Amino acid sequence: MKRSVPFFVCLGLFAISALHAQQPTAPAAQPAKPGAAQAPASQADQQADPNAPPVIRIGVNEVNLIFTVTDKHGHYIPNLQQSDFALLDDQKAPAKVNYFRQQINLPLRVGIVIDASTSIRSRFQFEQQSAIEFLLEILKAKSDRAFVMGFDVTPTVTQDWTNNIDGLENGINRLRPGGGTALYDAVYTACRDKLLDASRDREPVRKAIVLLSDGDDNQSRVHPDEAIKECERAETIIFAISTNWTPSRGKGDKALQDLAEATGGTVFFPPSVEEMSESFKQIEEELRSQYALNYTPADFKTDGSFRTIYLYCNDRRYTARAKKGYFAPRQ
Repeated sequence: MKRSVPFFVCLGLFAISALHAQQPTAPAAQPAKPGAAQAPASQADQQADPNAPPVIRIGVNEVNLIFTVTDKHGHYIPNLQQSDFALLDDQKAPAKVNYFRQQINLPLRVGIVIDASTSIRSRFQFEQQSAIEFLLEILKAKSDRAFVMGFDVTPTVTQDWTNNIDGLENGINRLRPGGGTALYDAVYTACRDKLLDASRDREPVRKAIVLLSDGDDNQSRVHPDEAIKECERAETIIFAISTNWTPSRGKGDKALQDLAEATGGTVFFPPSVEEMSESFKQIEEELRSQYALNYTPADFKTDGSFRTIYLYCNDRRYTARAKKGYFAPRQ
């Protein structure tokens, strides 16, 4: 974010700093305060294991924002505080910041979406093996889940939500390359059919698509903007790994970059197929190296409208990478 900071951001900075001064930051181990729309805890919740981690439920008028902070070299910046950021929701400072946490251990919901078109046939086996190694490393908690989707002209789920590594590995190995490339259709379908419903109980999870492709879409019926909007509705970040090993960056690479940046993710350009696993390692590090901020927006309306988010680091050496906005629920 190398643009100059507009005047309303300065106002937002003042407002969020004032909020921070008025409210002591809750300890990281405490759950969020219940929102006005939150239902009372059930008897099962009250009798839960006291040693279990706290369960956080998001009220309908609250926003859960997960983001990453890096320096200009792409290194992750830890140990920042709420007062280190300026935040605007729909060009207004939030009415209330409910909690701020670093590197929280949220359950993962990860979609492995693999280009299985003819154009990547020569490197397909390397893609499969790298994806399997990634799943072995990333799915460590019982609460983590992943699914596997391959796509050429049409997207196909070869393994539904599970944390069973054998099942996920079999799903990846069942993919066979062939046909055209419908990239945007696959992203749209993954969000609509899988990730949009991944957290209906309003407990926050960390949702992401890991997309392996050369980005050269030639079959999609869905427009790029529609695919991005569906990611925003599903609150899903895209991490893209380009399978274009040439030094030049083409139209497909730009498509992957646009998808990743619009959703708060990033795109990786490994110099060779053998080094693809390094990109997966960086994605794993990022998924485990994030911040979470929960807030109540000012002038919030349950009208289904899209509300923009502006998040900035006060220290201009650092960049906060987050989603660009979200759709308010419709009452």
